Amino acid sequence: MNQWRLLLTRPAEECPALAAALAERGIYSSSLPLLAIEPLAETPAQRATICELDRYCAVIVVSKPAARLGLELLARHWPQPLAEQPWFSVGAATAEILGGYGLSVCFPSQADDSEALLALPQLQQALAAAVAPRVLMLRGEGGRELLAERLRGQGVQVDDLALYRRRLPEYPPALLPQRVRAERLNGLVVSSGQGFSHLLQLAAGEWPRLARLPLFVPSPRVAEQARAAGAELVVDCRGANAAALLAALHTQAAPDL
Repeated sequence: MNQWRLLLTRPAEECPALAAALAERGIYSSSLPLLAIEPLAETPAQRATICELDRYCAVIVVSKPAARLGLELLARHWPQPLAEQPWFSVGAATAEILGGYGLSVCFPSQADDSEALLALPQLQQALAAAVAPRVLMLRGEGGRELLAERLRGQGVQVDDLALYRRRLPEYPPALLPQRVRAERLNGLVVSSGQGFSHLLQLAAGEWPRLARLPLFVPSPRVAEQARAAGAELVVDCRGANAAALLAALHTQAAPDL
């Protein structure tokens, strides 16, 4: 497994921890963040939503940035205890941030994706216990549409609270393929659908060549997106955390370049 030489594309604040986890296993990595997190300015609508937090039978937090920014909003506008309200996250890392604030958080242990969260018994119990279930979703602009659509299909009212936007950092043209060649990278890692879209954008005309490299993705949805774009070997890690990536690497042989 230590023959892997991976390109990491998570936001800048998340790449170091993943790189360190890989280095402990002797795996080389190079970080090129493809998602920059830009907090949205606080609005009266955000404040009004947070100030009526107790009308929701569940709060779903879809990412680590949403957790951090959501907790900042809570600290400013909702000083009451929240220990009794059920909170949910897509992954363990997000749950850890929320738990540090004293919240009771449930998350799927088998995968970090919308499908696993929707199947979580605790979420279904929270929805079933409400006469008219209403859920608040803390997320970035345009994120987790599938999760919201599926909940609405179950008759749940879903209110979105967008706290940030994701953008592609500014890089010189051809930086991505140049990095892959210069550092002899033989695998690509993306953590979301938008991260993959930014990978395509930055690869530009070099994508057909890069598409031959193994691509590690966090969910079936992103895997489908990547295959539709021409990626030849897509590995669904069923999670965006380091443990999921390491487990997936064990299943694949590193290609010779």
